[in-house]
Amino acid sequence: MTLDLACILVNWNTRELILEAVKSLRQDLTQSDLKSQIWVVDNASTDGSPEALREVYPDLKLIVSGRNVGFAAGNNLALRSLGFSDSPAPAPEAPRAVFLLNPDTITQRGAVPALFEALFSLPQAGVIGARLDYEDGTFQHSAFAFPGLLQILIDLYPLPPRLHGRLYESRLNGRYPRQQYQSGVPFRVDHTLGAAMLIRREAIEQTGIFDERYFMYVEEVDWCRRIRGAGWEIYVQPQARITHLEGRSTRQARAQSVVNLWRSRFRYFDRYYSGPRRSLARYLVRGGMIFKIRATKRDSNLSEEQRQALIEAYRAVMHL
Repeated sequence: MTLDLACILVNWNTRELILEAVKSLRQDLTQSDLKSQIWVVDNASTDGSPEALREVYPDLKLIVSGRNVGFAAGNNLALRSLGFSDSPAPAPEAPRAVFLLNPDTITQRGAVPALFEALFSLPQAGVIGARLDYEDGTFQHSAFAFPGLLQILIDLYPLPPRLHGRLYESRLNGRYPRQQYQSGVPFRVDHTLGAAMLIRREAIEQTGIFDERYFMYVEEVDWCRRIRGAGWEIYVQPQARITHLEGRSTRQARAQSVVNLWRSRFRYFDRYYSGPRRSLARYLVRGGMIFKIRATKRDSNLSEEQRQALIEAYRAVMHL
């Protein structure tokens, strides 16, 4: 019998978080009528994550990778096992939809059914994302416009605090108004965050799975862009609430995460920007890294080791 839903979580050394993420997800699925499976891909964790998952959830579909292959390739291990292909191809035995979920999440009651119902009630919806909240319950942006040059400026360059605050929350920085999240009505976006995104089988069949050249970050932006290019729409369903304990995994390697982020962004620029726009983006990033280095040197909240690691990361970005 074809599954309604396969849920995939990729884990790297977040044992307690992944156990809680699976617990809350299972509770939500149990209360629904969806025929579902939960898959966890473990990226060579050394904290006992696979052993703990086997002990607590013996019915889980667990894939243990021999090395840390990153977020995109980790998800792809499960997606291939479900019958999907790297390139566009039919997958008739695959589930009707796939739910990608970060290990640093807590699924609130009714979130998954709300996402599933919205996905299939909107005929052109290829992807639908949840509304995300921080651990303290405050609002977190869960969808964005495709990245542009203004977002680089706002992200990297020093601005007067009042102006920065206004621009940071604006459409110029790719943010959607909070009123749209508060409306409770699904709304169109360019892309959702990969922390919680539900994808229709047909959209995956028409585009293939993640591009593994993105080790971490931006892979969902690229995939959403390809899915939109295939004629599908991307939505957020505000009624689906998920708590996102943002950055708990990447915090383990903060400096390397900086390099991973900008390496992925450069790959995205190279793929989707014209030559002059691509050159300008790289120029802006180089200048922004200079400001980051100066600010890091003055940051008294960092240890000397942390300061040097970040400075080296920013210098590495300048030379990517």
